[in-house]
Amino acid sequence: MNTIIIFSFFAVFFRLTDLMILSHKRLSEKAKQQHIKVEDIQIRRGIIFDRQGRELALNLELESLYCEPDSLNLDNESVRKLASTIAKEPEVILTKIPSEGKFAWIERKLEPDIAERVKGLNIKGLGFMNEAKRVYPKGKLASHVLGFVGVDNQALEGIELQYDRYLKTRGGKVFFGRDASGRTLSSGVDKEAKGNNIVLTIDEGLQGIVEKEIEKAMLQWGAAAASAIMMDPFTGEILALANRPSYDPNNPGKVNDFEKRNRAITDCYEPGSTFKTVVGIAALEENIARPDMLFDVGKGGIEVGGKIIRDVHRHGILTFNEVIQKSSNVGSVMIGMRLGKERVYKYAKLLGFGEKTGIDLPGEVSGWIRPPERWSGTSIGAIPIGQEVAVTPLQVLRAYSAIANGGSLVRPHVVSEIISPEGKLLVSLRDMEMNRIISKKTAETFKDILKGVVEEGGTGKSASIEGNEVAGKTGTAQIINPKTKRYSKEKFVSSFVGFVPADNPRLALIVVIYEPKGQIYGGVVAAPVFRGITNQALSYLDIPMEDNPHKNPLLVSR
Repeated sequence: MNTIIIFSFFAVFFRLTDLMILSHKRLSEKAKQQHIKVEDIQIRRGIIFDRQGRELALNLELESLYCEPDSLNLDNESVRKLASTIAKEPEVILTKIPSEGKFAWIERKLEPDIAERVKGLNIKGLGFMNEAKRVYPKGKLASHVLGFVGVDNQALEGIELQYDRYLKTRGGKVFFGRDASGRTLSSGVDKEAKGNNIVLTIDEGLQGIVEKEIEKAMLQWGAAAASAIMMDPFTGEILALANRPSYDPNNPGKVNDFEKRNRAITDCYEPGSTFKTVVGIAALEENIARPDMLFDVGKGGIEVGGKIIRDVHRHGILTFNEVIQKSSNVGSVMIGMRLGKERVYKYAKLLGFGEKTGIDLPGEVSGWIRPPERWSGTSIGAIPIGQEVAVTPLQVLRAYSAIANGGSLVRPHVVSEIISPEGKLLVSLRDMEMNRIISKKTAETFKDILKGVVEEGGTGKSASIEGNEVAGKTGTAQIINPKTKRYSKEKFVSSFVGFVPADNPRLALIVVIYEPKGQIYGGVVAAPVFRGITNQALSYLDIPMEDNPHKNPLLVSR
């Protein structure tokens, strides 16, 4: 008998030793798994500000509804009431609830009044977790720059995607404690989840002006689409970037991909006459033409590779300046022939065509210009007038900014600073490198030529504004019909690109209107939009008229 008692004592002793010492860690983890449910919580993404510190993207704390299937008490009447409260079909709710388990989402990020009504139902097994909903308080404003996120705050487009690793630097977890019956006892977050904040180069006021004016142009001309970009030509800072159609990033699922597309950097088009700057600059830089050199374009056409290239309006003898001012196709082809295809190609590449600008937004395309060895017999006539090349609006704007700033190619960007949640400066993108591509003399000479485009007798007179000189260029280009592979006789792209004040540039701006109806010429369709935007922008920025030199004209620090 004593032997049995002693053996039982040692059996219990060894069992307790195993439970308390040898298997303690394993059993504790098993118990923890049974009584504590761990769920990742969403990142509280950093705030996105405009250049003046105004919030363009922030987080709103909302409650999300979950259930604990193992303890859920949900009869048919409860399902009906719950479905009615959150505006879902009962079948939809039931599909979200597994037959067993500790956790399942039912509805994410409920509006506060709906969450309170669900709580009032007192259904056992339902719970709530605070989650951050990404909110864009300005609606459509700058949507193609900001982008948007999904239901789990995953980055999908725009700055949200490009700078995702900064915006969601930190994460976190939430712990659900349960009793022996599996009922929730408490929950808590182990650490606050915050991301870094981003300061854009975009100015909310300028962005609003640009969006309003291209919206008006879309309606006026019944256009299919429109884009406009405003940039500081010395720093590459994008002050405004807008497209139409547009969308509300708070509800991205309600629009199609056409409306979400940031065509300012993702869509290519043949630039037409805005590309004549390439041969113009090349001729001055290579000393094969002078501003007063004469070109006889009186025949109204020129044969290249068996094809006749004609002027829209017939002219007689034009100076080099007037070839650009009046946008003569014949004169531009003559200049291109003097240069030869190698030099035309060289300067197109120097000005950034056929390559990405490097802007810090996703989806940018490079466009294209074929190397000289792949040119056809007609290419030397087509390329100088902006055909057989594909560009983006941003590429054209960057090329003209090089004229505005004295001959340097800048890198466009939309972010100026990245700041930690504690306010520490992590990254500054304010000082970007400039790459000189043409001489200052050539830039200044061509700047004067572009002023003439906006003066009496030029194609861009409708872009002129009171009190400040404008330098710029019109563009009108046919769109290739994808079915026939020939130029359409009905569909055109109308554009104007320039900078103001011409002699002391503060703003460079391009306006591109796709498929306008009723009128097609850039000087008629796009130039007035340029004027409307720059008039308001100069006033907004308190930039004085050129005849008032005593007023401070600063836009941004340089």
